[in-house]
Amino acid sequence: MAEASSSNPAFSRNPVFNGKAVAPQTPTISAEGLQDLYDRPAATPSETDRMSYDDTIIKTVGLFAVFLVTAAIGFFTNIPLPTPLGIGLLVVGAIGGFALGLVNAFKREPSVPLILLYAAFEGLAIGAISGFFEAQWSGIVIQAVLATLAVFGVTLALFASGKVRASKRATKVFLIAMVGYLVFSLLNFVLMITGLNTNPWGLRGAVIFGIPLGLVIGVLVVIMAAYSLVLDFDAIQRGVKSGAPRKYGWSAAFGLMTTIVWLYLELLRILAIFRN
Repeated sequence: MAEASSSNPAFSRNPVFNGKAVAPQTPTISAEGLQDLYDRPAATPSETDRMSYDDTIIKTVGLFAVFLVTAAIGFFTNIPLPTPLGIGLLVVGAIGGFALGLVNAFKREPSVPLILLYAAFEGLAIGAISGFFEAQWSGIVIQAVLATLAVFGVTLALFASGKVRASKRATKVFLIAMVGYLVFSLLNFVLMITGLNTNPWGLRGAVIFGIPLGLVIGVLVVIMAAYSLVLDFDAIQRGVKSGAPRKYGWSAAFGLMTTIVWLYLELLRILAIFRN
C-alpha cells in the first residue's frame, strides 16, 4: 500500500514526517567495535536526542495544559452571559491563533515559544466560543469534550491495532472533500455577513427532508477530522521510526492540537444545531 502524507501542514511540509527524509548512512564497524556496542547498555531516545512516542505524548500534554489554562479564562468571561471582555478575548485569541498557526505550520524547524504562544491564543478563542455556546445551551461544552475524546480514543485504538491505516487513495478523496468544505464554509460566511442569509447557521440551517443540512455536513466533517487524525498518527509513527530529532515532537504536538481543536469545534456546532 502506498504511503499517504498528512494534509496537516505541520506534518506534510516537513520531510521528517512525510517520508522524504534521507536515511542516515550506517558507518562500517569492525568486529571488535561491534562487540563493544553489543556490550553497552541500550540508549534511550532521550539520551540519543531522538523523537519517541513517550516524549511526544509529554509535549502534547504540556501544550494542552497551556491551552486549557487560557481556555478557562476565555470560557468564564462569557458565563453566564457573553460579555464585552469575552468578545474581546475571542477576537484577540482568534487573530493571534490564526497568525501563529500559519507561522508554525509553515516553519520547517519547530519554535517552542511560538508553539506555546499559539496554544495560549487558541485557548483564549476556543474558551470564549465555548462560553458563548454554554450560555445558550447548558451542558453542551462537556458533551462536545466527551464526544471529542471518544472520537480521538476510538481513532487512536483503531490505528494502534492496525485496523485503520492511511492510504494514498483515501487521502486524495480527503483532500478533495477538504477543498469542497472550505469553499462551502467561505460561501456560507459571505452569505451570513452580507445578510443574504439571515439564518443563524447560514446554509447549515437549511432543512432537507426534515434534517438540518448542518447535521449532515457536520457528520461528514467529523469523519474527515477523524481521518486527519489517522494521517497525523501515521506521520508521527514515521518520524519516530526514522529517528527524527527530539525537537520535532513539538511539531507533532502542534499538529495534533490543530486537528483536535477542529474536531471539537465541529462537534460543538453539531450539538448546538441538534439542540436548537
